[in-house]
Order: sequence, then C-alpha cells, then structure tokens
Amino acid sequence: MHWNKVLFYVLCAVKFSDLAIAGVSAHTNKVFDVSLKEDNSIRLYWQLDYSSETVTFEVHIPAGYGWFALGFSDRGDPFPADYCVLWENVNGIVSFDDAYADNRGVLHLDKQQDCRKFKIKTSSNFVKYTYRRKFDTCDNNDYVVEDGTTHIVWSRGKHKLYQLNGLNVSSSTQDIGMVRVHLLKNTHVEAALPKYVRNLDIVTNKVKVPNVETTYWCHVFKLPDEFSKKHHIYQYESHIQDNSRGVVHHMEVFHCETGTKEEIPLYIGDCFAKDRPPKTQEASLPIGGENFNPYIMLEIHYNNPELRSDIVDSSGIRFHVSSKLKKMDAGVIELGLEYTDKMAIPPGQEQFRLTGYCTSVCTSMGLPSEGITIFGSQLHTHLTGARVVTRHFDAYGKELPELNRDNHYSTHFQEIRRLKKPVKVLPGHVLITRCDYNTEDRPNITMGGFSISDEMCVNYIHYFPHTELEVCKSSISDQALKTYFQYMNEWEGQSTSPSKGVSDNYKAIQWNKIRVQLLQEVYQEALLSMQCNMSSGDRFPGYWENAQIPPVLLPLPPPVRKCEHIAQNDYL
Repeated sequence: MHWNKVLFYVLCAVKFSDLAIAGVSAHTNKVFDVSLKEDNSIRLYWQLDYSSETVTFEVHIPAGYGWFALGFSDRGDPFPADYCVLWENVNGIVSFDDAYADNRGVLHLDKQQDCRKFKIKTSSNFVKYTYRRKFDTCDNNDYVVEDGTTHIVWSRGKHKLYQLNGLNVSSSTQDIGMVRVHLLKNTHVEAALPKYVRNLDIVTNKVKVPNVETTYWCHVFKLPDEFSKKHHIYQYESHIQDNSRGVVHHMEVFHCETGTKEEIPLYIGDCFAKDRPPKTQEASLPIGGENFNPYIMLEIHYNNPELRSDIVDSSGIRFHVSSKLKKMDAGVIELGLEYTDKMAIPPGQEQFRLTGYCTSVCTSMGLPSEGITIFGSQLHTHLTGARVVTRHFDAYGKELPELNRDNHYSTHFQEIRRLKKPVKVLPGHVLITRCDYNTEDRPNITMGGFSISDEMCVNYIHYFPHTELEVCKSSISDQALKTYFQYMNEWEGQSTSPSKGVSDNYKAIQWNKIRVQLLQEVYQEALLSMQCNMSSGDRFPGYWENAQIPPVLLPLPPPVRKCEHIAQNDYL
C-alpha cells in the first residue's frame, strides 16, 4: 500500500481546467485583468494580438495624482525598469511618454517612443487610459515581453511635474508597487463548466500552523460512497484563506493505492511525526471506481519564516467532478531533479545551473507506443530559482520545440499553465529540465530538499492518456558523488570524508571560483541515478544507477529577435 504521487499539485491561488485542449488564437477579444494594489484601487486590463505581437493595456487609477508610471523590470525592482508614464505638467498639460529608470531610479525620456495609441478618459473620481506596445520594441532601453512570468512595476506621485526627465520613481515620497503575472496568456476561450459538474472540497479544518519555518501537514479523507463509481475531475483550484496567503506554499492530494476494502486511519497532523500511523506513511485525473480505494490525503506545505504562532488555517483544494466521463483519463508526471541533498548550489553565485533528465530508456519503458500529449506544465523551484526550462529531444538527439520556459521565474508566482500548443512525446524521447539559481545573498551552500530554504527543480506535466509512468527524474550517481568528495579531500585539501553524510561533505568545502566551476562541470558530465517510477511507487524493471547523460546532438538555434540593429542575446 502506498500513496500515489502526484495526483494533484496546486500552488498559491491557481485554477486549472482540462476542459479544452487547443492552441492559442492569433487574435482574441478576451480581456485579462489584475489588481495592482491590494485595495483594488488600481487595476490593469490587457488584450493580446499574437499576429502583430502587440499588447493593449487599459489602466484604471484614482484621480488626483500628478503622474503615474507603469512598466516592467526583470525581477520586480522599481529600477532599472522600463516605464510608460502618464503625467501632467504645472500648466495642466497631460502627456504620455516612454521612459526608462536607470540604476538610481531616475527617469530618462526614451529617444524611441514605443508607448503608442494613447487614449484617456477622466472623471472627478477616476482616470482610465489605454495604450499599445509591441512584445519586443527592438529598443535596448525597453523590456522584452516574453512567455512566462512578467514583473509589472508601478509608481505614482501627487504633484504635477515641470518635466519628466530626472524624476526619481523610487524616492521615499513616492507610492510604488509590483505584481507578477503571466502576461502572454493562452487566449483560447475556455468553455463553461457543464451543469452536471459538482464541487468536491478537500480542505483542512482549523489547523493551528506550527511556529516553525517548514511544516508539511497531512490530512487523510475518505471519499463519499458515490465515488465507488468512477468520476472525472473537470477542473480544480486552490481554496486558501486570506490570513494564510503567503504561508501556504503549496498543496498536494495523494491517492492511497491499496485494496478497495482496506481501512486507512483518518490521520491529521505533521507528515513527519513519529507517531503517524504506518498505513498513512506508505506511499485522473480519474477518481473513484469499483477498484478504487476511497482514501485520499491532502498535504499542505506551510512556509512560516517569521515563526508566527497566530495562524489558524482551513485551506485546501476544490475539485469540479462528474460521473460523466470524458474519452480519456489524464495524468501527471514529475520531471526534473530528485528531492535529494546530492544536488547542491554553492553560495554567492549569480548563476548556478542544475539539470534533471528524463531519459530515452525511461520514456521507452513508461510511455505507450502512441505516446502522450502534454497540455499543461507547472515549473517549480524554491527561493533561489531564477530561470527554468524543459527542453524536448527526439530519440536521435534532435531538439524539438521547448516544452516550457520561464526566464523571469519566481517561486512567489507559480501556475499550472496550459500550453499554447499541445506537445506530443513518444517513447524514446528525452525531456531535460534545467534550473538556474542565484545565491548571491547566501553565505552558505544551498542543499536540495523539502524546506523552502532548500532547493528543487521540477516540472509537473499534465497529459493524456494516463500511463503508469509517474516520475522521470535524476540526480548525480552515488559513485560519481563519492569520487568527487574524495577528489576534494585528496587534491583540494578539503575536510570531506567517506564517514560524513552528503550534506556535511558539501558544507565542509570552502568555496572559491575554481571549486564552484569544478562542481558545475561534475554535474554536467557525471553519470546519473534515475528515478523511473510507476504510479505504484516502484521503479520500472531495469538498472537505473550510473545512467549516461542523454547526448544533445542537434540543438535548436537560439530564437532570433526581429531587430536588425540589436545583437542577439544568449537565450539558452
């Protein structure tokens, strides 16, 4: 008996539906929106036109301000940043200009004006204005809007201006803010949920969140008797209490795979408690059926760095279910790195890369002959993750279009994103998930692991039809790591030792540029330990230790910007 991992995975406030699997529309009337301020007094609306690669914005702000700047920055800082600024001069003349903030936060009027098609409507209480810009304006002072996370920054001031040049957007007298959004969304219009779909809420009940940094809380439920008949989950979404936002890091729902008649204790408590009943420790989106054990478990990761003791939580996941079945069962596969301290990131690094492999041997064993179709993807790291990508290769080492990429990734904004184009993966194909980390503000090495201060590198892919393959991940092989620690002791004079554990050996190394580069090269070249797991939790038959890193024989060239006068950036 074990818990089937992962049935569902939800972070923060997301909604995910498999009602329609379709590509993005070139142009759509669909309008997206986000609140820029918690009191909802500032709101941003946008509409996408993929055929012309433009986005139209509409901004709603309260009246009574002398200027308002809205723009983008790489990581959500108010500067350096690219802004479109609405401002009024001391003579009452209203202007709208493209400007950029330098490394001190000072605005400079851009020579190339790319905030276009400006229109404004005013009333005594509100100001509404619209404008349009290209995804890529081919201006070095402008932000390139890419797929993935976009950090939208804003600033405003009460006073009218003599001129825009020289205004500091982040001075102590200014009101500033930032939100993260997926700006280049899938514009396919989702169908409404059918009337025969009903809600199933799997939520905790008044959990007093422990005053420690990391808690994994488990709650076992028994499904209603009606689930003796098979159901499909049409959509699911998080249900997070307002007072728990920022503390609920992620939630998972597991299914207990055992005999249909076996009773499981309805355990509620710390997932790692010593007194947790054994039957709850062993561990499609179908749910229910005559051969389906009725027990499921909600696991919530609470991240409480302030060690608060006043949080009482009743969060969970809402499922929209029906006994009216679709043609196929869907499933979730984990790609990337194992949750292990065998992978680590040295301190003080602007960029350090870890890579997880789903090898051709594993996909040959685990995927049906006709392959699977991936329609959703959720990238995941912890606090130091800065960029994540999953690359896709055929059985001969030829790179196919990327599965998913986020060049401005933040662990504070994670979504299950429906792909703009479904991706077909066949037996023998390779999926490589790569994460770049920034540890410049950390004095000590960062280990792989479950705590928010540890690191992960994962992509949860949603696909159909359901198959037995549930985990396709890797880490450095035990022998390769042992050899590395031995080398560090014998040739670098470090206090690594076979008598120490993995974490202690990493912590014993005094890191410098050469040793950091050596570790990076070891990870890029060493043999792998593979997790090629079935939904039962067991590995597929075979020998999965000391596997070769899949060769990249024909990589795709970096995407080319449509800009004649601008040098191409290193996209990879």
